[in-house]
Amino acid sequence: MKAGDRFHLDSLDLMKDAERRRFVERAAEETGLHSDLLKRDISRLLFAAEQTQAELARPAEKIARAVVLSEEERVAAFALLRDPKLLGRILTDFAACGVVGEETNKLTGYLAAVSRKLDTPLAVIVQSTSAAGKTALMESVLAFTPPEERVKYSALTGQALYYMADADLKHKILAIVEEEGAEKASYALKLLQSEGELTIASTGKDPRTGRMETQEYRMEGSVMIFLTTTAVDIDEELLNRCLVLTVDESREQTRRIHAQQRARYTLEGIRATERKSGVLALHRNAQRLLRPYGVFNPWSDLLAFPDDKTRMRRDHMKYLHLIGTLALLRQYQREIRPVECDDGRIKECVVATLDDIADANRLAHEVLGRCLDEMPPQTRRLLELLEKMVSEKCAAAKMERADARFSRRVAREHIGWRDTQLKIHIGRLVDMEYLIAHRADHGGGFVYELAYDGGGKDGRRYLSGLLDVEKLRRSGSGRGSVGPRSGVGRPAQNGVSSSDNAAKIAPNGKNAHLDGARGRVVVVDADAKNAATGGRRV
Repeated sequence: MKAGDRFHLDSLDLMKDAERRRFVERAAEETGLHSDLLKRDISRLLFAAEQTQAELARPAEKIARAVVLSEEERVAAFALLRDPKLLGRILTDFAACGVVGEETNKLTGYLAAVSRKLDTPLAVIVQSTSAAGKTALMESVLAFTPPEERVKYSALTGQALYYMADADLKHKILAIVEEEGAEKASYALKLLQSEGELTIASTGKDPRTGRMETQEYRMEGSVMIFLTTTAVDIDEELLNRCLVLTVDESREQTRRIHAQQRARYTLEGIRATERKSGVLALHRNAQRLLRPYGVFNPWSDLLAFPDDKTRMRRDHMKYLHLIGTLALLRQYQREIRPVECDDGRIKECVVATLDDIADANRLAHEVLGRCLDEMPPQTRRLLELLEKMVSEKCAAAKMERADARFSRRVAREHIGWRDTQLKIHIGRLVDMEYLIAHRADHGGGFVYELAYDGGGKDGRRYLSGLLDVEKLRRSGSGRGSVGPRSGVGRPAQNGVSSSDNAAKIAPNGKNAHLDGARGRVVVVDADAKNAATGGRRV
């Protein structure tokens, strides 16, 4: 407290009346100010401190700034989204950003990231050995998504997700660098993926009364989960909720990576690095233009899927979500159909086509086929390498396969794997009876016999029973909308259309209206709608 050259300095607790009174009396003596004036100033100071404390206790609102695109950026992004060869463009741009090989993994990861716009997004686990490039694959996919629509953590505690109620994760990507870092949060991740939300009831102190009470925390889902792991054995419950991507660990891929790494230091490599930011900005802007529509699949009742295992109930949903994601990504090339709900609301849906199903089938054969394999990808890879090694040995020595024996040292020198890695996966093959262990003649250690003839090596990359799209095309079966091939739902140039363009685009018997804000013509086909729903309201 200061008045001219006179002052009083002391420490006090403003919440204690006795200390306030003592401070006012001593300050009045030292400064010569009237005690009533000092009481008023102390009261104002106490009130301001309480207001500040209340504001600090209030949770900060995390509101992402809306990114406003320039007209030039919008035109370029629309051109990308309307490219009939959009999937090819995505792979080309990955290569331009320095990601070589991994064609299926790159495309599946990109689509999974786009699926965050759906009500039930896909989830991805990238599994590989250490230094194989799993983190690089995840980082490259995340780089194509807008920064404001992704959240990345190195680790999560068991209760962390439950108390993120104030964080807006809806329609975003939750990336965790290592699955081991989220081991304690595994249960929460599983619930978030399957239930779409997390709720927890815990005890806490009421700030007003000081009494303990039950408090409820809730976090909405619709989160795309992205994990990487080096673990061979992953929690089965988490694993069957995710698409499993396996990094290519072949020698040929290593050579491609080495060539790409050397190319960065060439003049063209330096130019390519400078162009990378422009490529990433284009894709981020394009994804900002994607709207979270529902998906209507006119062919859904004709789809087929294997049903010999109970886990295929979940894998079937992954397959349907994959089709939906492809349609959502191509929403500027597809018809947007308004659907009237029972409560009178209008829900807009993008209409999937046979092209979306065909592309989903190609990815499902490898990705979902790998998920249904009975052994981890690295173990399967070792089995193939051992089968090749034994076949070459039998052919050179002209001996029967049953007579061929090999030690772990021989396998290590031939294949080039580390001893610890080889020991783990050989143990799994012995347990699964693909290898038979025999005591070595010299009395120490084991030698192995391959009890696998190489049959069905590609079975894990083929998912039998899916709809034959090409056969359906040849049959000429007409149903609903088939997308841009029929002229339905084509957007006008540069995201702007006129009523004349709408009339030209809409086929006979269909109503079309301009949706300039979204840069497309919306076609309403009442006959197709009634046919698809049996005349019922949807």
